[in-house]
Amino acid sequence: MVSAPRPDGRVAVVTGGTRGVGAGIARAFLRAGTDVVVCARRPPGRPVAAAGRTARFLPVDLREPAAVQALFDQVAGDHGRLDVLVNNAGGTPHRRLDEADPERHLRVIDLNLTAALTASLAAHRLMRDQRGGGCVLMVGSVSGTRPSPGTAAYGAAKAGLENLARTMAVEWAPAVRVNTLVLGMVRTESAAAHYGDAHGVAAVARTVPAGRLAEPDEIGEAAVFLASDRAAYITGASLLVHGGGERPAFLDAAHTDHGEP
Repeated sequence: MVSAPRPDGRVAVVTGGTRGVGAGIARAFLRAGTDVVVCARRPPGRPVAAAGRTARFLPVDLREPAAVQALFDQVAGDHGRLDVLVNNAGGTPHRRLDEADPERHLRVIDLNLTAALTASLAAHRLMRDQRGGGCVLMVGSVSGTRPSPGTAAYGAAKAGLENLARTMAVEWAPAVRVNTLVLGMVRTESAAAHYGDAHGVAAVARTVPAGRLAEPDEIGEAAVFLASDRAAYITGASLLVHGGGERPAFLDAAHTDHGEP
């Protein structure tokens, strides 16, 4: 039986940490010995746990600033400090711009950008004066670095999130470091909804130079690194965690139509 890791004395909050990428990030911090609080509107179907340790769940609607502040007040009161905030909560349905009213698109931006700003401000108030400062991590997306048809508001929000992180890194240095994980496709519980059945997922995976989708726990290991002392001089940075990105379509078209270029 593997014993639980020795506590490292740190406390991390992972928004949207009850499933998918967020749960993978929470598990990685648990394995590192960090006390983890995961928050979302609804509790997880089963506790988020790893290496004999379990994350604490606190409910919150991240689109309600008063509720967000209350959450961080509770974390401070119960744990005495906050070392890491991972702004992971987000997502969007597939919807072309002209297929929805502005209010629906604004809700996507609210969840994927404004909520992260609200949570970061609340976390900064705790981190700025404590010994050792703190670290804020944004979970971005390649959708914020290229056209994002069908998820335009999401892509715009993720682009804004990355820029926000760079500005925070300048304004909040040196006490608080702020970085972004820029993710490609990840194999989560919702992968089938995005990419289809197993054949569809496999076909999508073949478009990634690495030949597969990322696993949530791999994203978690990258997050743990950026929050660690090994990354003490890294702030205002964007770490691409996308398996090499996307093979340009013109390369395959050129090969098909004209042979090897």
